Amino acid sequence: MKTNNAIYISIIIVLLLIWGAIFLSGNNKNSDGNVNNVSIVDGKQIIEINAKGGYAPRITTAKADIPTVIKMKTNGSFDCSSALVIPSLNYRNNLPLSGETLIDVPAQKSGTKLQGLCAMGMYSFTVEFN
Repeated sequence: MKTNNAIYISIIIVLLLIWGAIFLSGNNKNSDGNVNNVSIVDGKQIIEINAKGGYAPRITTAKADIPTVIKMKTNGSFDCSSALVIPSLNYRNNLPLSGETLIDVPAQKSGTKLQGLCAMGMYSFTVEFN
C-alpha cells in the first residue's frame, strides 16, 4: 500500500509542476507583439523592454529608418537576463539590479531583425523593423 501512495504523490507532484510551467509561460501576455512598448520622442524611437526572468515583450515591431533607443528596464533582476548581449551591435553589458539602461541603435533597414539574448542564451527578444 505504501508503494501506491508514493506513486499517487509522485503523480500529483508531476501534475503540479506541469500546471506551474503552463501557468508561468502563459503569464507573459506581452510576448505577442501587441503591446505598445514603442514611442517616438524628439525624432528617436524608444523601445521599452523589461528584463527579469526573461525579456518582455519577446517580440517588438518597430519603424525602420529612424534612430532608435532600446530602454532596458530592470527591477530586482538577479537572473541571467541581466547579462545582455546584442550580437549585431557588438553589445555586451551587465544591466543594473534595478534601473534603466539606454542602448543606442542606428537606423535599421526594413526587414531587419535585431536579437538580444542573455549571456547563457536561455532568454531572448527580437525587434523587427518594418
